[in-house]
Amino acid sequence: MPSTTLAAPAPAQQATAAPAAAPRAMANPGPLGLAAFALTTFVLSLFNSGLISNAALSAVVLPLALFYGGLAQFVAGVMEFRRGNTFGTTAFVSYGAFWMSFAGYVKFVVPTLPADQAHVATGWFLVAWFIFTAYMSIAAMKLDVAHRVLFVSLALTFLFLALGDLAQSTALGHTGGFLGLFTAGVAWYVSFAVVAKETWGREVAPLG
Repeated sequence: MPSTTLAAPAPAQQATAAPAAAPRAMANPGPLGLAAFALTTFVLSLFNSGLISNAALSAVVLPLALFYGGLAQFVAGVMEFRRGNTFGTTAFVSYGAFWMSFAGYVKFVVPTLPADQAHVATGWFLVAWFIFTAYMSIAAMKLDVAHRVLFVSLALTFLFLALGDLAQSTALGHTGGFLGLFTAGVAWYVSFAVVAKETWGREVAPLG
């Protein structure tokens, strides 16, 4: 009976590692968050300033506050979190939540409040947001001039709107409304500057 021999195993082919795929670059969510904030603030401030006097028309603010100023800005904040931007995350998530809570407050809470005391609740609601914006303004001093102006003007907007409600002063409330219009303009400018720079590949509008 002929002897049998085990066949030597074929040499294993050396595995070649596939080149690592380059990480996909994330879009900058800043212009989106700023645009959402700017547009919603602009529309609300038209009423707060008294430029539009028919209060019934202010209902147009609620869908903007919920879906654009609220949801879109909140999403921008989550994207800033993934990019490792602490300031952007804190600002966009917070102000996105502000707009959503504002929509809920106006739609569901205000109708249940005593008519002669609703202004107190609204005033302290705005005071709380003034406090938050005040310390965000301090953090913004590390950023460019445009962002500094944006946060300081927003803090003043909250302050005057709060004082207008607490003191039941139309003049203070209207001042807060005009400050809101200015704040919206600055936010739109910063949004434009950033999106234009990333689209054109060069600075189009300076931020200082």
